[in-house]
Amino acid sequence: MITETERGSIDTPMGDPKFKAHTETKRPPSEDGGPLPRSGVPDGSGSDPEVMQAMAAAWQDGSWSKYDGRWTRQLAASLSAWYQGAEVYLCCSGTIAVELALRGVGVSPRDEVILAGYDFPGNFRAVESIGASPVLVDLLPDTWTMDPGEVRAAIGPDVRAVIVSHLHGDVARVRELIDICHPLGIAVVEDVCQCPGATRGHQPVGSIGDAAVWSFGGSKLLTAGRGGAVVSRRPEVMQRIRVYSERGNQAFPMSELQACVLGPQWNALAERNRQRARAVQFLTEQLSELDCLNRSVSEAGVDIAPAFYKLGWFCGRGHERPVDRDAFSMAARAEGVALDPGFRGFATRSSRRCRKVSELAQSRRASEQTLLLHHPVLLGSNAELRQVVTAIQKVVRGLQSGRYA
Repeated sequence: MITETERGSIDTPMGDPKFKAHTETKRPPSEDGGPLPRSGVPDGSGSDPEVMQAMAAAWQDGSWSKYDGRWTRQLAASLSAWYQGAEVYLCCSGTIAVELALRGVGVSPRDEVILAGYDFPGNFRAVESIGASPVLVDLLPDTWTMDPGEVRAAIGPDVRAVIVSHLHGDVARVRELIDICHPLGIAVVEDVCQCPGATRGHQPVGSIGDAAVWSFGGSKLLTAGRGGAVVSRRPEVMQRIRVYSERGNQAFPMSELQACVLGPQWNALAERNRQRARAVQFLTEQLSELDCLNRSVSEAGVDIAPAFYKLGWFCGRGHERPVDRDAFSMAARAEGVALDPGFRGFATRSSRRCRKVSELAQSRRASEQTLLLHHPVLLGSNAELRQVVTAIQKVVRGLQSGRYA
């Protein structure tokens, strides 16, 4: 059990605008009476005085308006130190960072790039933006990470790179992928946009691939509204990125104002990741009795310290009445818990756009059954987490009894 002392609390108003708009509609009755008070997505904006102080400092010294200054240098230095001296290229978004990383490892038009059949849609489009072709492989069973065996089967003469994403609190088997790919001259790009600060064996996740991609988008664990980064130890990778991005000035820049708000968040990241991990442990223990929600990971162990941008479950199986994922999401939101469907995935994409190695059964299941809890909930107080547990239990009872039908 997690104590209030261990967890602390966030003293902020609840609910992002989209969530509020959704839950202002008619909310179904629950068997316990009315719905719980809204505790869906705590709004973290304005909750860090250090962020406000950094913005004020950038305004006062005029650095907010510069092309290049101390804030971007400090952020790059922090990331470089995290990766023990790797080179860092800051840019305008995680999406463009994926494209830059692919160009950096040498992907060209008519090459092929392997990625999972369930992944962030921007990764598929990043491959296409270069003129390369996606090759889809399946996930390991009961996880959100790609199956190294399928990667081995997918390799052909035109494959130049693999994008491997660490999703929903899961950590992919990158070492196995590297052992498969590097002897064949195939690069491995790690998408760590969902897991900044995660470690495997005391090494940062993203440290063993040929390049790692970060995002600082508006919903991320480290957020500047927009922004991204590519990290690599390979000088030729970073040189290709610089050459491609140089258009008289940097074509895809991160601003000084964006960088300045990330510094304080970076300093707090390790402790907040630990806090989120404790919340995940609490929720997992409290909800373990619900056989319609299932969660497993591809690499469990004491040497894995994940980061939880989204806490994922598979929804639908159960010994009692099956539970529909989308109905679960709608009912949970009506009860004040921000549970959303996962990615749509790529399993149904046309063969004109991609090559598929298998039936992608696990990817299809992930696209149909994944439920995600947004990370601000994990920084809530112990009382708020108990509300989440109560609401989810109530929703399951309602769905299985037909009350939400």
